[in-house]
Amino acid sequence: MSTSVPVIEIDQLVRRYGRTDAVDGLSLRVPAGRCYGFFGRNGAGKTTTIKCLLNLLRPTSGKVSMFGLDPARHEVAVKSRIAYVPDHVAFYPWMSVRDTLDYFAAFRSRWNTDTERALLDRFRLDARQKTSHLSKGQRTQLALITAICPEPELLVLDEPTSGLDPIVRREFIQTVIGAYQDGDPERRTVFVSTHLIAEFEGLIDEFTIIEQGRELLTLDADAARDRYQKIYARFASEPAGLDLGGARVIRRGDREIEVVVHGNGREVMDRLKSQSPETLTTEALSLEEIFVTTLQPGAA
Repeated sequence: MSTSVPVIEIDQLVRRYGRTDAVDGLSLRVPAGRCYGFFGRNGAGKTTTIKCLLNLLRPTSGKVSMFGLDPARHEVAVKSRIAYVPDHVAFYPWMSVRDTLDYFAAFRSRWNTDTERALLDRFRLDARQKTSHLSKGQRTQLALITAICPEPELLVLDEPTSGLDPIVRREFIQTVIGAYQDGDPERRTVFVSTHLIAEFEGLIDEFTIIEQGRELLTLDADAARDRYQKIYARFASEPAGLDLGGARVIRRGDREIEVVVHGNGREVMDRLKSQSPETLTTEALSLEEIFVTTLQPGAA
């Protein structure tokens, strides 16, 4: 596959349910080798978009492609190169964990048994246990193993860690997904829809925030941290006539002020310096803070 061909390309996607547009003119492009975050509130259209990509739903209008192919016309060719973990997972209840892994492996041209063994051990899953006796978190763990062992080119994750406890969740995100990408960084791509943005902070290369099925913001993660900043200033006395050029004030007292800026940080810093502050600090917003301030302009 040429790396110039995007792994995922969505062009003016619309998916309508009755009179409601679950997805409303969404466009985005995911290059190979990236960990791409797909952020939005519950009901924003994330899962509907993913189902259109996977040919589980037909778009009302617009186009989707994966590896340059139409997933509806080339379903087998596309799905042989991807793995998908939905928010709610289910397995055949009469199968054991071992049976389930063997069943999934039978559909794949490759299956890393070393990875399977390591993840069973890490998650402390008993291969003899029936899937009907697994907790929600354990079913999620099993789904993640079935997704990673085939070493797909694209890993599509829809709220993949919502059933895991915080310790297992953090280990999975930092160690397992990180190791999956590191195994072939030019070829392996992750597309993750999640509300646990803080826990994916270190992995996300680029992200799109959607609201009511529409794109609000698409940015490279490092560029976002450069653009969105929190500035704090404290003065010896209350500054007179302080004009911050439209920066968003999130906290203000008689002698101190905290603001969020995006793109105009240098100008705001210069205006604050002109007031001779006792303290002046700046820090990048986290991706989660950027998400909140994008959806709730009065907050950060």
